[in-house]
Amino acid sequence: MELTGRMMDGSISYGDGGGLEPSPSGLRQDDKIERLEEVTLFESCSRRQLKHVARIAETFDAPAGTVLARTGQPGEEFFLIVDGTARVDVSPNKTRQLRPGDYFGEMSLLDGEPRSATVIAETSLRMLVISRRNFTTLLAEVPALTQNLLVTLSKRVRQAESALDR
Repeated sequence: MELTGRMMDGSISYGDGGGLEPSPSGLRQDDKIERLEEVTLFESCSRRQLKHVARIAETFDAPAGTVLARTGQPGEEFFLIVDGTARVDVSPNKTRQLRPGDYFGEMSLLDGEPRSATVIAETSLRMLVISRRNFTTLLAEVPALTQNLLVTLSKRVRQAESALDR
């Protein structure tokens, strides 16, 4: 929704080479599944559940310089980098580079809250993009997927608590 809305309002251009473009050579279903298997959020999911997620994951390309997410703006997509690099700006003094296999937007995918960082394409990118709207629909259609996501999130909270206790 945010992606489509931003394309419609012009903050991400669509079709003129200045923003996200549907990839002319999208990934095959099996390739999408392989890449999704590496995403921590989906680590407890079965192959069958990942097939469902892969069906709603769309392949997009973005040129260097494209702002993919902006701090404080609503988050409506999850991005998984297939090719290229991006820069994450958390604060003026804290940046990080994202490479193929890295992802962002998983928190917004689940809660739709504003973005906590700005992400900018450093090079041209190819990404898998999952919209929150499609993901929410999928969760209603495949309830066991919700259970597996809760297991993963619970593990992450326990790990964070354990790290704090040390």
